[in-house]
Amino acid sequence: MRKYVDDAFNFYELKWDTEFFGVSSAKAILKKPLSLKEWEELKTRFNDYEFVSIVNNNSDPINAQIIGKNTSAFLADVNIQFKKKIDNIYEMPSNTTIHRALERTNQVIELADFQNSKFLEDHELAKRGGDKVYRQWLINSFDNSDKFFVLSKDENGKINGFLLFSYSDDACVIELIAVSRDVTSGGLGTSLFKAVEYEANQRGYNEIRVGTQVKNMGAINFYQKVGCKQVGCHQVFHLWNL
Repeated sequence: MRKYVDDAFNFYELKWDTEFFGVSSAKAILKKPLSLKEWEELKTRFNDYEFVSIVNNNSDPINAQIIGKNTSAFLADVNIQFKKKIDNIYEMPSNTTIHRALERTNQVIELADFQNSKFLEDHELAKRGGDKVYRQWLINSFDNSDKFFVLSKDENGKINGFLLFSYSDDACVIELIAVSRDVTSGGLGTSLFKAVEYEANQRGYNEIRVGTQVKNMGAINFYQKVGCKQVGCHQVFHLWNL
């Protein structure tokens, strides 16, 4: 993988995206307001790819203005980042179980009906299978020892909720969470989250991280409800060179 890192920005190829969408893909992360020299250096890298995702950390207005003036990139997403410090959790919710390297489970895949997705709002990604991204994300997570699932089941033994998480940079990272539309009583999402807290605490981690779209008010309200604090708001621009 080609990768470039310095104090101003990171730039690297997106191998998975390239294979899935069928277009050469890369990602740029702007870590501070870029000077014109730094911007020109970064911009030369864009020409080698058909699709570039540009993450403007903390929605910096200087970088947003530069992107708008110098490229045809458009704002595809605003990513809200949350963190929660884990207190001592002494009890695992009784209706949940933790699974590492879970075997492929179709009941989990069927729950992955996510309505908010930048992969659908970007028409170029949507027509290249954007509606199947989360499904493939799950499939790639099965039988993977780096991936963990929390599962909940109803009284008939059918899976009615899951939470996918992993560990990175001394933190527990929530990747996906879904609850069956058939669930009418509240609290299932909270149970899934508390199970992650318990598991992470048992492994010696003291922080949970998660991100979601600014338009996903349900997710934002949920993470605030379970005690998460907003710590970042990052603009995501999409640049196409087709």
